[in-house]
Amino acid sequence: MADAKPIAMPAKPDGATGVLVLANGEVAWGRGFGAEGAAVGEVCFHTAMTGYQEIMTDPSFAGQIITFTFPHIGNVGANPDDIEADAPHALGMIVRQDVTEPSNFRAVERLDGWMKRHARIGLSGIDTRALTRRIRAGGAPNGVVAHSASGEFDLDALLEMARAWPGLEGMDLAKTVSTETHYAWGEAREGDVWRLGFGYGAAGEGERPHVVAIDYGSKHNIFRNLVKAGAKVTVLPAQATFEDVMAQNPDGIFLSNGPGDPAATGDYAVPVIRQLLDTGKPLFGICLGHQLLGLAVGATTTKMFQGHRGANHPVKRLSDGAVEITSMNHGFAVERESLPANVRETHVSLFDGSNAGLELTDRPAFSVQYHPEASPGPQDSLYLFEKFVGALR
Repeated sequence: MADAKPIAMPAKPDGATGVLVLANGEVAWGRGFGAEGAAVGEVCFHTAMTGYQEIMTDPSFAGQIITFTFPHIGNVGANPDDIEADAPHALGMIVRQDVTEPSNFRAVERLDGWMKRHARIGLSGIDTRALTRRIRAGGAPNGVVAHSASGEFDLDALLEMARAWPGLEGMDLAKTVSTETHYAWGEAREGDVWRLGFGYGAAGEGERPHVVAIDYGSKHNIFRNLVKAGAKVTVLPAQATFEDVMAQNPDGIFLSNGPGDPAATGDYAVPVIRQLLDTGKPLFGICLGHQLLGLAVGATTTKMFQGHRGANHPVKRLSDGAVEITSMNHGFAVERESLPANVRETHVSLFDGSNAGLELTDRPAFSVQYHPEASPGPQDSLYLFEKFVGALR
């Protein structure tokens, strides 16, 4: 796509204050909201009907511009509880309808104000169904989303920006979104993650198995659910060494979700994971953590054509044939044909048959490609946290 020739760009319609420019020269005009400026990244689509704040703040979306297929984004406003990181990591959002006044009693501000405060660009008035079909047919393209209140844009410069961006393949983003220091996670009380009017409580007292979580770009709700399942959680940076992890005297190790190419992050993460596996301590990975575990045992990962991003993805559990409806957000996958003899495939996507889970047969380690903590999404897979923490007791 970077070598594509420019095509005739459509004239800017009256009132257009935002534009999407793809690397092949395609242009879509709309109305900008949130921050002004331009952002370049991979343009993907997400099918969830709820949870736009959680999606925008998921660190796994670093380097990406999200097209929401559900048209009414922003109508419940924004609030400080519905976030998965301290700030948004997605570069921007593309929506069909204009953002309206909030109509939810929990809202404390409008979505466009929240986007502006966090320097994120929004674009409304786009035919998101057509854009989604274009991504499904041609793959997730590189592109630029731009907003100017004056309606003035240098399309040639935006096109060059889109073509110059190298893409997610080969890009290590985990270390850019990870924590910079280790800390003890203190949110959520056992058996009670969130209560209306009270928010998130403190973790319960008493003896708890100790989980060291390596943060490659983790969502907060993962830590909350580890605590809810009965664990004490200490979070370490993505580039933590084997010695850093073992100095915490963990009962088990958790590998978090995160953005970017697992092969690039694996340059420093995989050797550490191999050492951790040799300790015999239980290990659990999610999303990028799943891919890194796959690499650590000798499997390979590849860039997907369009990726999986949504809150209604069916996954088959091979042990009993049960179907779990899951949340997913990934653009890379573990190649199921590359799994070594000591690895059992545990889950597969019912959309395309791609690998969605694995388990080692000779060590206590397992992982899933999807997000059992949801937020947003169904809670069919919360049992995985109890399975992991139960193995530590």
